[in-house]
Amino acid sequence: MRTALIFDLDGTLVDTVYAHVFAWQQAFAEAGIPIDGWRVHRRIGMSGGLFNRAAGREVGRDLSAEEAEELQQRHGELFRALLPERHPLPGAIRLLQELREHGVVHGIATSGRHPEIDRSLEVLGVPPETVVVDRGDVTRAKPEPDLFLACAERLGVEPAECYVIGDAVWDLLAARRAGMLSIGLLSGGYGEAELTAAGAYRVYRDAEEFRTSLDELGVLA
Repeated sequence: MRTALIFDLDGTLVDTVYAHVFAWQQAFAEAGIPIDGWRVHRRIGMSGGLFNRAAGREVGRDLSAEEAEELQQRHGELFRALLPERHPLPGAIRLLQELREHGVVHGIATSGRHPEIDRSLEVLGVPPETVVVDRGDVTRAKPEPDLFLACAERLGVEPAECYVIGDAVWDLLAARRAGMLSIGLLSGGYGEAELTAAGAYRVYRDAEEFRTSLDELGVLA
């Protein structure tokens, strides 16, 4: 068996979670639907459609399909304006470089979409040949397993050969549904207890601590 790694993007490799929180909160405020920032944060990592349905429950009414689409588009506009420059999280660039150097099979599976994710991939130095699966590639996003299963298929590995690395409980739930082990990172704002309860096999502070622990997982000899 080969060991393959599948990474989430926002909050796992790039420091974008709180910009997403503010962009969603502002988009809802502009639509006359105030929502607390902490409630938004708890839903980051879901697909936009699921996020809108969950947010509708938070504010006590269903959102129409038209409202959801407008919110999704406005979120993207605000996010790109708020964070034109992206910042890799500690150790992320070096981690990906070392995986390439050692020939470790890996890819990225994100609930984000182009063009929002393009700048993040660029600052991470992700080469064109790296497998990247985004929301537009699958019918259902996290917490459904489709993103991770599609990534594994493109990598040419079985789900049982994969570790999913993510910062949110939605990543870990999707990994469990895909039949994959998961690794939690604290860099997205969730606590260790929450990630462990969601099924994380191990929890690390960030990509740098994960990088130095690859031997514990049998990724590097």
